[in-house]
Amino acid sequence: MDKQTIDQKDKIWGLASEQLKSTLPQHAYSTWLEPIKATTMNGNAITLELPNQFFYEWIESHYAKAIRNAVEAVSSDTRVKYTVSQKTQTPEEQVELNQTPHIKKRKFTPKLNNSFSFASFIEGDNNQFAKAAALSVAQAPGEKSFNPLIVYGGVGLGKTHLLHAIGGLILENQPDAEVVLASSEKFTQDFISSIQRHKTASFAKQYRSADVLLIDDVQFFQGKEQTQEQFFHTFNELYQNGKQIVLTADRYPSEMEGLQDRLLSRFQSGLAVDVQPPNFEMRVAILLNKAEQNGLSLPYNMIEFLATHIKNNVRDLEGTIIRLLAHSSLMNREIDFDLVKEVVRERVGKIQTPTISIEDVLKRVSEAMQIKEKDMAGKSRKQEIVEARQVAMYLCRGIIGSSLASIGVYFGGRDHTTVLHAVKTIERKRSADSRIGDIVKGLKQELTLLSH
Repeated sequence: MDKQTIDQKDKIWGLASEQLKSTLPQHAYSTWLEPIKATTMNGNAITLELPNQFFYEWIESHYAKAIRNAVEAVSSDTRVKYTVSQKTQTPEEQVELNQTPHIKKRKFTPKLNNSFSFASFIEGDNNQFAKAAALSVAQAPGEKSFNPLIVYGGVGLGKTHLLHAIGGLILENQPDAEVVLASSEKFTQDFISSIQRHKTASFAKQYRSADVLLIDDVQFFQGKEQTQEQFFHTFNELYQNGKQIVLTADRYPSEMEGLQDRLLSRFQSGLAVDVQPPNFEMRVAILLNKAEQNGLSLPYNMIEFLATHIKNNVRDLEGTIIRLLAHSSLMNREIDFDLVKEVVRERVGKIQTPTISIEDVLKRVSEAMQIKEKDMAGKSRKQEIVEARQVAMYLCRGIIGSSLASIGVYFGGRDHTTVLHAVKTIERKRSADSRIGDIVKGLKQELTLLSH
């Protein structure tokens, strides 16, 4: 290359750089434009050298047009070409090149919670499909059409549990797999830090070398345009290389606001599965499981009371058991119904909580109608037993406010529609049959007094 050509490329890029420096924010210029070097000038094409592939993608997405305009303003017939430096390597990359090629050493160790396994995940109608999809991905990452897999739902419903379970099972089956786990917040912080420390190549390598990428709470990328841009390129590279991507979110992809359309389009190309709040039976199972884990044996009436009033999510249910244990241990109190009611009030605020249980109702109805408690909870279809059972169900619903499902479970595992039928039947009979009307009135007065 002759001296005139060298002078020409340096002059064109020098003048274009000055123009860019005057029009762009200082931090943007120093981070992204200052490191660029003009390396060759062939004909009317100037070649600009960028430090690494990550840098190239960022320039292409954000500054290519500004650079082209600046160069053309200096020399109207000059085209811009890019090349990536082969010299710039991070210490991690240099170490990797010197490693024996047949030995694969894990570069990044994911911080998995071992207690979040598939075995410890309580399955029910509300999360069955999500668990099945997660298990399928964990057993054959990147090999099915479930890519990306997005698990979405409200807070505390088990999304993070499934994310960790996937990572744990993959590493159990494939110990050499590169599993990268991060929250959207950590991804953003890592990205910002890499820019500040001029280690963008290391950042890109950490996430793009993954065999499996697990990102929690992607909705928090909203409004972070540069982070979304970087995640888009990371997503694309992994997806095109057949690597597995699993994301969690608080809502279905199309309902996310503040995310780029092309990112949402990528999200919707895979499988989205939801986790719903647990129903009564699931809440009972979760409470029993957590109590057992902590060596705590609670009577069913306490479990039923907790499951009736703590409804939002799994985390609240598990936290209630921990709170019971803390009260008992720190205050040296026995775990009785009074303590259970106290903890419920703490958890749900000033909601009116009944002080009587289904057992209390059953006992009062048994005494008033001369029917054994076990018969009312049993399967007998004798008219007098059915009638007493219906009265008890009606009172459980009307006075305690128990859910139809919880009443059904207590009365021999009956369906909620059976309970609803009982409630409607007694409501009708109260007016049409004075005997039933008097029985119900007397029991309601007695149980109301008992609850205060």
